[in-house]
Amino acid sequence: MRYNVGRRAPGTMNREFKNSLKSFSLEFVLYAALVAGYYFLVLHFLGAWLWRLFQTERRAYAFIALGLIVGQGLLLELLTRLLLAWLKPRAED
Repeated sequence: MRYNVGRRAPGTMNREFKNSLKSFSLEFVLYAALVAGYYFLVLHFLGAWLWRLFQTERRAYAFIALGLIVGQGLLLELLTRLLLAWLKPRAED
């Protein structure tokens, strides 16, 4: 008698892969849209000020630019997680 201990049903791996690919694609598109939006907002509202700061105070510009980069990463990660949780709630086990 043959037992399939530890083996998955045929097609299970393919289904898991498709679900993972859908989730990754959704997150990628969402994150890309948020990054593009953030870029244009910063460029529109802070572009001239950052340019003047770059021309006159390079050290201050460097610290502010690093702060914007870190802030962007944190903000976009938070927004992505919240939107994904709202769009695709996880089933409780």
